[in-house]
Amino acid sequence: MRILVVEDEPDAAAMLAKGLREQRYAVDVAEDGERALEQAYVNEYDVFVLDVLLPRKTGIDVCRELRELGTTAPILMLTARDSVPDRVAGLDAGADDYLPKPFHFDELLARIRALLRRRPALAPATIAVADLQIDTRTQRVSRAGRPVQLTAREYTLLEYLGRRADEVVTRAAIVEHVWDDNYDSVSNLVEVYIQRLRRKIDDDHALKLIRTRRGAGYTLTTSADDV
Repeated sequence: MRILVVEDEPDAAAMLAKGLREQRYAVDVAEDGERALEQAYVNEYDVFVLDVLLPRKTGIDVCRELRELGTTAPILMLTARDSVPDRVAGLDAGADDYLPKPFHFDELLARIRALLRRRPALAPATIAVADLQIDTRTQRVSRAGRPVQLTAREYTLLEYLGRRADEVVTRAAIVEHVWDDNYDSVSNLVEVYIQRLRRKIDDDHALKLIRTRRGAGYTLTTSADDV
């Protein structure tokens, strides 16, 4: 899942980005409201973590403009202002949740997980495809009851495919949601990670779940259609 953190305080932004990356999220950072909108125009994000007090454009204005542009991704607003009118202003602008500063990082993570489960529809905490189990809360994976050890990036890619099980997911969509702005567009990292997942998820099983749709993309499915 790819998150845009919008925070003008460099130390706070760096701390948030580091913590979220350690939790297997792809993270981009914007230092002001204008930059946040610019990044939202060119990238597709799964969650926005948006500070209210920003230079150039306030978080309230950014939130409102994102909704006017048709953005449906969850928006979690962060602010030192915890009065009822401030919270109401953020929610009325289109925010999905509101977290006052200072906050515990574990609570931020829990709220992000809850927001991801709500959009676009209430999603289960455990994703099951045949005998593959993906627990999105603990980020543990098993196949046929046996644990599968994945790196952070492997897990993120598998969860993204799992949330879209039986759908064909393009390479571009994978890059948008699993990697951040540091991704090298000419690299073959997507293909490399797909092969790593196949070795760990499929190699010891007759039923292959990770499939390539030639000319289209990849899918996590029990279907035996051509690959």
